[in-house]
Amino acid sequence: MLQPSIISLVVTTYNRPDALAAVIEACFAQDDQNFEIIIADDGSTANTRETIDRLRERSPVPLLHVWQPDEGFRAAMARNRGTLAASGQYIVFLDGDCIPQRDFVSRHRALARPGYLVSGSRVLLSQEFTQRVLAEHIDMQGLGAAELLRLRSKGHINKVLQLLAKWPDKGRESRRFTWRRIKSCNLAVWRSDLDMVNGFDESFTGWGHEDSDLVVRLFNAGVMRKDGAFATEVFHLWHREAKRDLESSNRKVVLERAENGTIVATQGLAQH
Repeated sequence: MLQPSIISLVVTTYNRPDALAAVIEACFAQDDQNFEIIIADDGSTANTRETIDRLRERSPVPLLHVWQPDEGFRAAMARNRGTLAASGQYIVFLDGDCIPQRDFVSRHRALARPGYLVSGSRVLLSQEFTQRVLAEHIDMQGLGAAELLRLRSKGHINKVLQLLAKWPDKGRESRRFTWRRIKSCNLAVWRSDLDMVNGFDESFTGWGHEDSDLVVRLFNAGVMRKDGAFATEVFHLWHREAKRDLESSNRKVVLERAENGTIVATQGLAQH
């Protein structure tokens, strides 16, 4: 089975350098070091750039910083710019507030299969515990079963079984479309498939559904899905919800594209 020789982690960020540092530190500690990091920055200020510069000095893997001016929520464009800067055959999109486990890259590599994308999974952290993680630099990768169970019992994480059990790569494929677990905070796609559908659609403005749109168009193009649960979990740090002024109009576009079979993004990779 073909597996990617190099994986590119495209990590989106916007003005949250403490969370980004925790994510990148966890990337440095991966048990599979055959990958690169591209930080796709949606217009952060100098604090984030300085944090990235410090991290780059001791990065065990190639680390690039791709920045664009702050003109509102433009995560689709940031991810496209990160994709264009990547050299890997396989792109894993990760948000700058999602701390990966130590085997995150190796698990994604093992699940990679031509003709499929992998929709990863996440564990939500409470606001209180998120503040502790960032202030005390808690090593999330080093937490044992007893501590994870304690955190779950106190409501600081929303699930634990997925962290304690790892399922083999069997029964993960689906040839039917589902809206469940479409999150670009943990999503792996072959670069050739992204090129085929013209990447994320930058015509989506404001928060919401640009990730669903990508998965819909990939499905329309024949790319199936694999479920990354019980393998690829990340720790999603708490944050305030973004403004959702355009969420309903974005959702309407996605539903229309699911119905009419749209494949290619209106404004995507090819327009750069």
